[in-house]
Amino acid sequence: MSIHRFWIEIVMVGTAVACVLALLIATLGAVAGAAATALGQQQPKPAAEQTYEGMVTCSRCGARHSAELNKTAADCARICVHAGAQFALVNGDQMHLLEGDLGLLKKLAGERVRISGSVRGNTIRVSSVAAAS
Repeated sequence: MSIHRFWIEIVMVGTAVACVLALLIATLGAVAGAAATALGQQQPKPAAEQTYEGMVTCSRCGARHSAELNKTAADCARICVHAGAQFALVNGDQMHLLEGDLGLLKKLAGERVRISGSVRGNTIRVSSVAAAS
C-alpha cells in the first residue's frame, strides 16, 4: 500500500512543480511584453516640418570645395556624393545632412535652396526643395 502512495506523491509533486514553472514563465512573458510596449511608446516623434535655407553641398567638403579638382561646387558635391559622402545643407557655419530624393538634390547641388522637412538630430528628412530666389 505504501508503494502506491509513494507514486501518488511523486505525481502530485511533479504536477505542482509544473504548475509553478508555467506560472513563472507566464509572468516573465507578461513583464517582457509590458517592457516592449513601454519602449515602443518612448520613441521620439519626428519634429514638425520647418523651412531651411542654404547651399546644397556634400558632407565631405562642406562650404569649401577643393580647388585642386578644377570643378565647380556643384560638380565637386556630385563627385563626393558618388564617392560615398552625403548631400548636406550649409548655411553659414551650420551643416545638416540631407535625406530625400537624390535625383533632385543632384540637380540642385551647388545652388542656394529653400528646403522643407523635419529634422532629427543633424539630419533633415527633405519633403520639398526649391531654388531660393
